Amino acid sequence: MNETRENNNQVTTVTAPDIVCGGCAGSIKKALGAVSGVSEIDVDVATKKVTVNHSENVSRAKIVDALDRAGYSVAE
Repeated sequence: MNETRENNNQVTTVTAPDIVCGGCAGSIKKALGAVSGVSEIDVDVATKKVTVNHSENVSRAKIVDALDRAGYSVAE
């Protein structure tokens, strides 16, 4: 897991081992897109990494929870 800051936004990267295809990426983008404060989502299917640009009021826990609800657990 990585967290960095860009301007007033934060960038969080997590690994979700259950990502296997573009359909998974679409489901993840839909789930995270519904989280208020998330501005950009990038899913790399090959590396199973999800990178989320978000406001500072969005915690890592909120991102992990949204992924869990969508069926994608996050590796620690």
